[in-house]
This record gives sequence, structure tokens and C-alpha cells, in this order.
Amino acid sequence: MIAYLRGRILSKASNAVIVDCNGVGYELAISITTFTELGAEGAEAKLHVHTHVREDALALFGFAELTEKRLFEKLLTISGIGPKLAITVLSGISAERLVGAIRAGDHATLTKIPGIGKKTAERVVLELKDKLDDMVGSTPETGARFSLGTVADDVLSALVNLGYARPVAQKAVETAAKDAAVAGDFEQLFRAAMSAVR
Repeated sequence: MIAYLRGRILSKASNAVIVDCNGVGYELAISITTFTELGAEGAEAKLHVHTHVREDALALFGFAELTEKRLFEKLLTISGIGPKLAITVLSGISAERLVGAIRAGDHATLTKIPGIGKKTAERVVLELKDKLDDMVGSTPETGARFSLGTVADDVLSALVNLGYARPVAQKAVETAAKDAAVAGDFEQLFRAAMSAVR
């Protein structure tokens, strides 16, 4: 089973990437989140991999962050959610907000994700609510800042798109968001996070 790949990006699209590992090209399905964290073609990629085996196919799913891979695998345990829908879910919402929505029983947020209807949202909450203690957003402080803070999520996304590593960007946003005066305003929070990340 392939669990991790490191190699050069041959090509990438919003839903897939081909990584050259010592002359062998691996095609992996990816989420939008992972797409934004990958470098340009020719850059090195490091991906955590979920190998999905069926009788008629073998598919690889790549994740820039281990947390996203673990959340993907938890989604696969739910009846009615296969790998394609799970990757679509992770493309429709950040891992932090998804964990926060599940833990809060926020069906409204979940049903806004493409492919998730009311019944599936209810199943996701019922089956995963108590199984996310080790996931991001599971503590009261990170949950309050990231699962409920759309401004913080937008700033985090902007920093990642500018090329900062997600853990570094998230720590900067968390630090900046401690100041209640800037936490609710995108521009002020973005400037404070930029100062914190340097």
C-alpha cells in the first residue's frame, strides 16, 4: 500500500496531480485545499496518500496535510460516502470548518457542500461527532477560532495561496486572532497575520 510520495510535479489540475518519483509517474486525485498548497509544475511535492483498492480499479488520493488524509478516511467509514464524494467534501470546506460543523451538529453548513444532502449530513454528524477528538478544531480554543471564524478561514486561505506553509499560516492567524479588535475584519486580521508570520 502506498502511504506517502515525494517527487517532482509533472502536471497538476484542481482535482489531480501527477508526481514523478524516480521515473515513475503517479496520478493522485486531490482536493482544492491540497491543490493550493502544491507548488508549480517542476516543484517538489510531498503527499500523504490513501490507496483505494476495488476489484476493478486502484486509485490514489493525495493530501498535503496528514490531518486532511485522516479526515478523508473517517468520511469513508460512513455509508453512502465513497472516495470521490469524500474528496469533493474536502474541496468544498476546509478541514477546520468541517470538523467544527460536525462537532457542533451544524447540518446547515454541511448541506451547503456539493453532494451532501440532509440525510447524509445527519449521518456524518451522528457517526463522526464523537470520533474527532484527535482532529484539528477539536479543542475549545481552536474550534472557536477556526470552525466558526469565516474571516480567519479566509485569511488562512489567502496566506496559503501566497505560498506560506499551512501550519505556519495557521499559527500566525491564531496569534493575530487573539486580538478581538482585528479578529472580525479581513484586512486588519490579514495584516496582523502577515506581521506574525514573518
